[in-house]
Amino acid sequence: MKDDKCMDYIYDADGNAILIENQKLTTKENVVGVFVECRKSKGLTQAELAQLAGMARTNITRFESGNYNPSLELLVKIATAMGKRVVVQLEDE
Repeated sequence: MKDDKCMDYIYDADGNAILIENQKLTTKENVVGVFVECRKSKGLTQAELAQLAGMARTNITRFESGNYNPSLELLVKIATAMGKRVVVQLEDE
């Protein structure tokens, strides 16, 4: 387990400390979930999606398993291959 002294915190507008690791993990899980749900709803296998996106199936597998931090370029390629586009929204906590 990581020592809290080594973890990154930011502070919100009210001065409350927020552990960035938790925010990153939650965001990553949400992004991956949206992509997996879209792939499955289109009836695509990981291999088929990889072929459409012009990349190795292992990239899709690693991304979907959460073992890979994708670049924006990778997200756009995958989304485009599924006939989608990437949109970023900032929401209030």
